[in-house]
Amino acid sequence: MFFQNMSMAAQQVAILYLIVAVGFIADRIGIFKQSTAKMSNDLLFYVITPTVIVQSFLNMEFNRETISSFLVAFLCMFTTLTVGIFIVIPFFKKDGENSSIYKYAVSYGNMGYMALPLCQSLLGSEGVFYCSAGVVAFNILSFVHGIWLMKKGTDSDEGFKIKTIVLNPGVLSVAVGLPLFVLGVDLPEIINGAVTHIANLNTPLAMIFLGTYIANADLKQMFTQKQNYMVSFLKLLLLPAIMFCIFKLVGISGTLITACMISASVPSATNTVMFSAKYGKDTGVASTVVAFCSLLSVLTIPVMIALSHV
Repeated sequence: MFFQNMSMAAQQVAILYLIVAVGFIADRIGIFKQSTAKMSNDLLFYVITPTVIVQSFLNMEFNRETISSFLVAFLCMFTTLTVGIFIVIPFFKKDGENSSIYKYAVSYGNMGYMALPLCQSLLGSEGVFYCSAGVVAFNILSFVHGIWLMKKGTDSDEGFKIKTIVLNPGVLSVAVGLPLFVLGVDLPEIINGAVTHIANLNTPLAMIFLGTYIANADLKQMFTQKQNYMVSFLKLLLLPAIMFCIFKLVGISGTLITACMISASVPSATNTVMFSAKYGKDTGVASTVVAFCSLLSVLTIPVMIALSHV
């Protein structure tokens, strides 16, 4: 059963990375460049991914079990991010300004562009429902701790504001979807159809965009930087292993533990690059570490997903 689950997960990851390859090739031959992906990123971030989260609420039946599971999922995801923040503290102390990039890359996984599509592919609406709790936790911590981390060692005096915690796509989409879920609202078929079509864009667009980022990474630097290997070990192996033990100890099981393990084992968040650019960090270093970690995750994610069924 372990190897059967591993094979199924590997197949789904391979499908996603075939779409990444389309983005890679499209960038290299000039029909869809990284600059276009960056310009289109707001569409994915502010419209499509939130629609996926809202749809997950619409497809779930409200009862005591589902609402308690969502709260448990949020706690699990928040704990995962917190553990990631703490385990990276002893590392990368000699890397100067790049230290913040590596620490951010370990602490924050690719929730929107990898965890949600994987949960969507493997677990359906129930998995997306649980994963959306992780998106909320991610947005809260990344806009608080993440900004603080990236601002370290810079002259930026722009502090975070409370509205950045509340008024972001992850939290707002849950604020829309949760009342619909609790009240058992059935949207008219014409609206529901539009929501479904928009949500279906999430996986292909996210993977194509990631392909353009990888196409523009320094492949030689990607494989020669020892820090990339350390980030990947901490993010893809150590953190998921720690969380697997914690989840088992507290009795998490079924679809919930699979969704939690997917969220714990996804590679470094692509907004490592965006945050690096915003706060004057080396975007070349950020791009290569995200790309390298993403490539290695093809091997590690199926193993971690299969573990969740043990």
